[in-house]
Amino acid sequence: MPSILPLFIAALLACLSFSALGEKLRIVTEPWSPYVIVDDNHASGLDYDTTAVVFERLGIDVEWQFLPWKRCLMMLSDGEADGVLDIFKDEARPDLLYPNEPLSSIDWVLFQANARPHAFNGVEDLHGLTVGVSPGYRYSPAFDSSTAFIREPAPSHEANFGKLIRGRIDLMVTDRLLGRQMIERLKLEGQVSQLPTVLNHRGQYLALRRNAGMDLLAQRFSAELKRFKREPAYAKLVERYTGETLTTLPAEPGESVDKTVEQQESSAL
Repeated sequence: MPSILPLFIAALLACLSFSALGEKLRIVTEPWSPYVIVDDNHASGLDYDTTAVVFERLGIDVEWQFLPWKRCLMMLSDGEADGVLDIFKDEARPDLLYPNEPLSSIDWVLFQANARPHAFNGVEDLHGLTVGVSPGYRYSPAFDSSTAFIREPAPSHEANFGKLIRGRIDLMVTDRLLGRQMIERLKLEGQVSQLPTVLNHRGQYLALRRNAGMDLLAQRFSAELKRFKREPAYAKLVERYTGETLTTLPAEPGESVDKTVEQQESSAL
């Protein structure tokens, strides 16, 4: 019978500081305001700062890379990264481990040019329209599987807003907070507005590759994240990056799954 000692040691070391082994945990993610912000090589954002605090408390050094989302997923699949930040839980990804505690939650919503308004209550209202999307993102089961409309990907969120203003697309889909901040930054107030119906409400997580001991690291990360989210310092981060006041303890979203276990279209991407 093979000895279980090597596996035990590997699991123990994975839960100890990577610094003690002269290594860093390699995390990839995409700039995704207000959750991950990269400005002049300086990283910040609600989920970035939160993750940095948690890993610092765990004594783990992190090597960050900020890349387009599809590239992040490719590096994760190829073993070039140990984890990815701000991914949705996906039961179709057995190679990934998710801490129980989400970092944040988002609302996928549609934005329109005020000069070309569209009524929207469900995916069926998108028939014949062209909707701007982001490559590699998943929004909701009904939206992702529909053939009633044309999806037009753009290399950036700024590009999608530009195409919306110029009439190259009819609508675009993105996170509520990101969209609100983009409208302010691009000075599009009065030109672009959010439609009220929410496509989907999703929790965002850190995911780790399923290697020896990583399950214990995921558990430690989740426990420390939950503690931090109950501290005044976390409430200050929420207010700083979202402009919203945290009045209740964060609750884990009832759904799970990636930018993929999603709710029905009629529920609140």
